Amino acid sequence: MNSKVTVAEICAMKSRGGKIAALTAYDFPMAKLLDEAGVPLLLVGDSLGMVVLGYPDTTHVTMAEMEHHVRAAARAKTNALLGGDLPFKSYETVSDAVVNAKKLVAAGAEFVKAEGGAEILPQVQAIIAAGIPFCGHLGMLPQHVLEEGGYKIKGKQEAEHHKLINDAKALSDAGAFAIVLELVTPPVAKEISETISAPTIGIGSGPDCDGQILVTHDLTGSFPWFTPRFVKPKANCAAEIKSAVAVWKAEMGAR
Repeated sequence: MNSKVTVAEICAMKSRGGKIAALTAYDFPMAKLLDEAGVPLLLVGDSLGMVVLGYPDTTHVTMAEMEHHVRAAARAKTNALLGGDLPFKSYETVSDAVVNAKKLVAAGAEFVKAEGGAEILPQVQAIIAAGIPFCGHLGMLPQHVLEEGGYKIKGKQEAEHHKLINDAKALSDAGAFAIVLELVTPPVAKEISETISAPTIGIGSGPDCDGQILVTHDLTGSFPWFTPRFVKPKANCAAEIKSAVAVWKAEMGAR
């Protein structure tokens, strides 16, 4: 990846039929490494609450923490398109949504992402009207985990199916350049991907989305205390770190 990735380029990947690779980055070194690896889409996700800050879920992540981590990742000056999550309760009103989206942009985000469909459409429209690219997020919504009582697959019930389709159409029609589908049943994720013009980025939603996103810590085995069932780690960085420390300690003792 030798040139700056744009929103238009991400959108064009859908029409070309190429799969969009996306990963999370919460700091300077990871953003730089993933950029050098050629990942075109990077997200400073509020999942940093669990894998970086030790919170039990994303509802504890503050706007200040998101700004801090976006700034860190943005210092890598990536060719990848870099975005940031609007955290819990930061976009409850239209004015809050625009003000906080602008804060993330000021910190270095090139797009923002928020969870929800028709219920946040006024906020989405206002963010886009302010000139800020918007990425949607449908299906399992981590910021609603407490009220829903856990992480549940979406789209099994007919009512959920219809709502997902309608929400995806509404976001796409409003101008969302991409939509993350999290834990959506694969047939419904496939239907959405074939129905809307915006690219779909799946996570635990089957192989038929236009792209896939993972928490980098899950992909690399860097957070060994929990791995989602739908993830097959491609490395075991946690074990490698422990091994390196053990070798260093042994060498220190030998001297």
